[in-house]
Amino acid sequence: MSDSDSFIEEVTEEVRRDRLFGYMRRYGWIAVLAILLLVGGAAWNEWQKAQARDAAQALGDRIIAALALEDRNARAQALGEITVPNPSAQAVLDLLAASETATESPQDAARRLLAMAEREGTDPVYRQIATLKAVALPESGLDVATRRTLMDGLTRSGGLVRLLAEEQLGLIDLETGDKTAALERMMQIAADAEATAGLRRRVTQVIVALGGKPPETARIDQVGATASE
Repeated sequence: MSDSDSFIEEVTEEVRRDRLFGYMRRYGWIAVLAILLLVGGAAWNEWQKAQARDAAQALGDRIIAALALEDRNARAQALGEITVPNPSAQAVLDLLAASETATESPQDAARRLLAMAEREGTDPVYRQIATLKAVALPESGLDVATRRTLMDGLTRSGGLVRLLAEEQLGLIDLETGDKTAALERMMQIAADAEATAGLRRRVTQVIVALGGKPPETARIDQVGATASE
């Protein structure tokens, strides 16, 4: 019985082996194809990463070269001639170019910033920065109503953007002669828990100049800043 059982097991094992080889001959190409796809996909992914790194480095080199030029207009022109791959990179270039032209052509800089803020695909954070910079530019050519509307829109944002917009609205209140509204707005900013030390120092100076008494938190920041200096 043991010899018979052993013989049956050997035959069974041989049949299994034959079936396995048959499956391999029939479907082995699928396994080979899967391996090739995995290896090829990994190689393609690494190639794409390398291409992206090279493109980013080349873009950075062009920006550095443009900013290294001595003349402001030349820097702005060089920045404007750079081709970028996406809206975020274009927004950074527009911010840099506007900074170069802000001193000599503030109205052109403001128009460029607002055009960038309205451009489809621009990241919200760049929209907010561009709008703030355009309104804050001296002699931007933007009328009071336009500046108020732009800043009112940003006050509905969160965090520091909201407070910076409130600061600009306070300065607009001063510009239009409404000192009471300006003082009230600056007091609210100084007492806000999200205000940075630098922002508190700025609004505290305005509060003092208007004859107001800064909140306790703002006075502590002011004393700390004076001591550190």
